[in-house]
Amino acid sequence: MTDHQTTHAAQEDARNENILIWLNGRVVPKAEALVSVYDSGFMLGDGVWEGLRLYNGKWAFVDEHLDRLFEAARAIDLDIGMTQDEVLQAIIETQKANGMTTDAHARLMVTRGIKTRPFQHPALSQQGPTVTIIMEHSKPKIARPIRLATVPHIRGLPMTQDPKLNSHSKLNCILACIAAEKAGADEALMLDIHGFVNTTNACNFFIVRKGAVWTSTGDYCMNGITRQKVIDLCRANAIPIYEKNFSLVETYGADEAFLTGTFGAQTPVSEIDGRQIGDGLQGPVTSHVQDLYKTLIQHETA
Repeated sequence: MTDHQTTHAAQEDARNENILIWLNGRVVPKAEALVSVYDSGFMLGDGVWEGLRLYNGKWAFVDEHLDRLFEAARAIDLDIGMTQDEVLQAIIETQKANGMTTDAHARLMVTRGIKTRPFQHPALSQQGPTVTIIMEHSKPKIARPIRLATVPHIRGLPMTQDPKLNSHSKLNCILACIAAEKAGADEALMLDIHGFVNTTNACNFFIVRKGAVWTSTGDYCMNGITRQKVIDLCRANAIPIYEKNFSLVETYGADEAFLTGTFGAQTPVSEIDGRQIGDGLQGPVTSHVQDLYKTLIQHETA
């Protein structure tokens, strides 16, 4: 496909060649931000992460993102070795070191750290966690609405790998994305264990039918912070919103569809499994939700 588009496409920015990265208490040049091959994150995907977005000098919903990071760390029995306030100060330190004021994205990553031997048991990680903050100048560049393809890969049960956990182990989602690209789409639409429409490989998924907004129950997907903000905005602004099970048949008949995520906020969807959604362009409800979200961000970062 020659005009490939992703939900995380960004404008090129030469400043990113010289960014500074926070790594275990030090702010270092990009070329020096190196992690051991024995690191549990590299070796096993053993870690958790968060993505944050900088608007007008402030990190949007940063407390909620850090709450989720620390909750995920507790869930996998990982001691970050820092308080939430210390992590926030590290984010601000990195932001200042890079001279960033807006249109920046941060990826905050914590792994169980360097292992003494290259095996699975977490007790082999004895040197403490690896904590890093990658911060880039990043402005979304969405040239057209996203095309999705349904894939056989699903988001599973909580007792396998809970999809609510922002884990470094993303292979299932990567395989889903590959399958979608092989089918000629941009990204993957994933079902839940019951066959209901769930999420994409990278974002939460919404449809609009007869003026009402639908999204999945949230039982089998990452409960995104942007997802929840959209739900709350709909409720506060008299837009009917339903968290419910719905099928591909109902999805194909939607008037609009859009994705949500920290990076792209709300991204329109034009096509699913070769079927045009609505008129194939961004719809009025999606635009309304976008405007409400922009107002929320302005208030949050004022």
